[in-house]
Amino acid sequence: MNYHQFLLAEWSDAPPTPPADRPANGLITPDPPWGAVIYTGIATGAVAVSVELRRQAPPPGAPSWDEWEEVAEVTVEAPVGQLRVYALMEDPPDLPPLTIAGPGTYRVRVHARGRDIAYDLSLVDEIVEDYLIQVWPGPPGPEVIHKQADV
Repeated sequence: MNYHQFLLAEWSDAPPTPPADRPANGLITPDPPWGAVIYTGIATGAVAVSVELRRQAPPPGAPSWDEWEEVAEVTVEAPVGQLRVYALMEDPPDLPPLTIAGPGTYRVRVHARGRDIAYDLSLVDEIVEDYLIQVWPGPPGPEVIHKQADV
């Protein structure tokens, strides 16, 4: 990850220009027409990312929100149907496309922990930040902050 962020994006040649300001939830912001930006604590380096692709919304608190420091949810547009996880200036991680129903509107719920452990650092000996990204097709909806550690 670079510049305190990684992306959920659809693009082929030129990467999107991320928004200048962090969102109110501090974790994820939609970035039409590209996808979304997820903000990290570490400035540059590795974070653990897992994805959960669903046909419908997961039940609230699944997995248990007690395991996570931050949980936020937004709507993301995927006009091409190839939304993927990307890191700026790096090859994409070996994760599947997030758009299991093809082009359309998706809800994205991001769970995060460890963002304050190595904040602003560039080199860490071990991965200290974890992210779970749950994605399902659904109509547009408001930003939802399920859990927030930093206010």
